[in-house]
Parts: sequence; C-alpha cells; structure tokens
Amino acid sequence: MHTNRTLVVVGQGYVGLPVAMRAVTVGFNVIGVDLDTNRTESLRAGISYVDDISSEKLRSALDSGRYLPTADYDDSAGFDVAVITVPTPLRESLPDLSFIESSAASLSVRLKPGATVVLESTTYPGTTEELLVPILEQGSGLTAGRDFQVGYSPERIDPGNKVWGFVETPKVVSGINAASLTAVQSFYDCLVNRTVPVRSPKEAELAKLLENTFRHVNIALVNELAIFANQLGVNVWESIEAASTKPFGFMKFTPGPGVGGHCLPVDPSYLSWQVRRKLGQNFRFVELANDVNDHMPDYVAERLILMLNRESKALRGSRVLIVGLAYKKNTGDIRQAPSLRLIELLSELGAVLSAVDDHVEQHRWPFGVCKTDLSTDSLSDFDAAVVITDHDELDLSVLEGIALPVLDTKYRLHSSNVELL
Repeated sequence: MHTNRTLVVVGQGYVGLPVAMRAVTVGFNVIGVDLDTNRTESLRAGISYVDDISSEKLRSALDSGRYLPTADYDDSAGFDVAVITVPTPLRESLPDLSFIESSAASLSVRLKPGATVVLESTTYPGTTEELLVPILEQGSGLTAGRDFQVGYSPERIDPGNKVWGFVETPKVVSGINAASLTAVQSFYDCLVNRTVPVRSPKEAELAKLLENTFRHVNIALVNELAIFANQLGVNVWESIEAASTKPFGFMKFTPGPGVGGHCLPVDPSYLSWQVRRKLGQNFRFVELANDVNDHMPDYVAERLILMLNRESKALRGSRVLIVGLAYKKNTGDIRQAPSLRLIELLSELGAVLSAVDDHVEQHRWPFGVCKTDLSTDSLSDFDAAVVITDHDELDLSVLEGIALPVLDTKYRLHSSNVELL
C-alpha cells in the first residue's frame, strides 16, 4: 500500500478514471481533475459515466476518503505523481495539443521537487521532451530529470474489453533519463501486472501510433473489400471467417460503418502530420486509410438510399431507425462515432431519425435524433433501420423476419429483410 502518496490524474474520462480507480485500490490518495463540471458533479454523486467503471466501484473509492473528483487544480498542490490523460483532438486536420499545454501549465506551478509527471495522451513523437518538459520547467523553476521526473506511457484502454483491462494489459513506460524511467516504471508497477520499458519517450509515443495505425490500415482494407465484394455479389463476411481459420499469417479484421473513438480517427493522422512536418513526405498508407474509413458513413447512406428506392420510397421524409450510436459495442463513447457522420448525411437529405442506445449520456445525445427503444411494437413506425453498434443487451432478433428493410453493418442478422454491409 502507498497510503501517503498523492496522485493527480488530469482527465477523468475513459482513460483517466480507470487509472484513478486502480490507484485508489492500491492505496494512493487520488485527486481526479476534470474541468468538465458535468463530470465532476456526476463523480461526486457516485454516478459513473464510464462503462468499465461501475457506480459501485466509484462509490467505494469515494467512501475510502482517498478519491477527490474536482475541477480545481489547487486541490492537487503538493502531489507526488501526476498523470495527464487529456484529449488530443484534430482541428481541421492539425493536432491540437492545447489540453496538454494547459494541464502542464496548471501542474507546473504546483510541482514540487521529487515529483513525477507522466503523459498518457496520444501524440506525435517528441511531444514529451519538446513540449511538456519546457512548460513544466518554466512554471516550476525546476529542472526536469534532476529536480523532478518526466515520462510517457501510452494509454491502452480498450473500452468494454472484459479480458484485457487496465491491470492486465502490459504498460509501455519511458522516461527522459534513467532516473525518470525508474520513477515512471516503479509507479506503474504498482498499478498493472507488467510494464515494458523503452529507451525514451519518442519510442513510447511512436509505439502507440504504430498500434493504432496498424488497426486503421487493416480496417480500411476490409472496408474497401466489403464495398467491392457487395458489388461482385460475394459475402465478404463469410470470406473473412474462412480466412481467419488459418492459424498463421492472417489476423482477423472486420468491416463496419466507419471508425470512431479517439484513437483510430486521430492517432494515424498525428503520425502522418509529423512525417510531413519533419520529413516533408506523405505517409501514403495512412492517408489512403483515412480516405477509405472516413467515407464509410457515406457508403452506408448510399446503401440506405438504394434499399428505400427498392421499396419505392425516397429518403426524404422516410423514418430511419439507427440501432446503436457509440463507436464501440457495450460502451457509451460517441467521440468521432461514424453514427454522427451518418446522422449528418441523412439529416441533410431529409430523413426523420430515431436511435436506440442506452449507453450514451443524455447530454451527449445527437441533436434532432429522437430516442426510442428496440421493440416489436416500435418497429412499425419506421421505413428502414440500420445496425451501427451491436450492444450485447440489444435484442437484434426483433429485426429479423419482418417487413422492415434493415442494413446490418455488423453481420449479426440473417433474414430475407436484411442486407449486409
């Protein structure tokens, strides 16, 4: 137990909250900083908005007296370790590191000798040493690597994964020098089962981008293949299942309505941007993958239009049911979700939209979309339906064997009224 050490986790979302809860469990005094007052109020009330963290677990952390959710950085004064898990979005295709900059500046004036600061936010190689360290040094008047330690450890949270959670997933760790690496690794050794040290933050930063670029490119491959297979009259899903029986040389990826969350729509573009900025070259695989995956919602909209056309109906005025909004099953994460782009497209074309997704928080529900349930009685109100997210609790079987035309982007339904992506 580490009952006298104070940890500050900046950002209490899908990455930061699991870190905070695990740290409370092993004995840290945890200050969870989040400037979103909706979040801090929810946390203080013991209501979790992160699917991987139950409200019971949150209330247990609050009852321990070792977890304080707050929007005030003053509560973090005198911390021993700080972990930064803030968003790093793209703004007009350019990396936006303003959340890292502002959190670093706020921590710097509260930084004491002997403390350790770790960045977990996804970013391009060089951010920790070139951006984070100077801000911390300027605000504190201390020298990184001597007076305090700094490192980078990429987040690997996979929302909804019941096998590989925060504790079970190996944690890549790094430091700006040997002392920093020791401090960062010893901290995460308290939280997870296995740490994997690399020689500098740049290697750790690139490792994160490599992981998600690998997924992004392979998903784009099967997405484009799905489009062509449909035109050729081939069931791409059966082909993928057949190929995945090969015990070597193949890894299964499946098509879908697009990619979402913070990682896949963003991380590869950070790498592509850095290559262009530093080397003046194009990362062609990333840019091609972006083009394919970004346009999958457009393809879904086209398929819906064709489905309705076969029913002698126009999309304008048609009532369309979207089943699932989150980008990933069994989570409420709607960041960059392909459903949002699909909603935008269908709305512009005059469709009347409703959706089913009990995971998505009410204040994040898309504007202009009616919230409904998935039941036999409600389906008669619609002209078409599209399955975007196949949450486990959804009884998708009610969509089979009925008059309603359904587009299934997840290969969950098998009925004459269902078309596969």
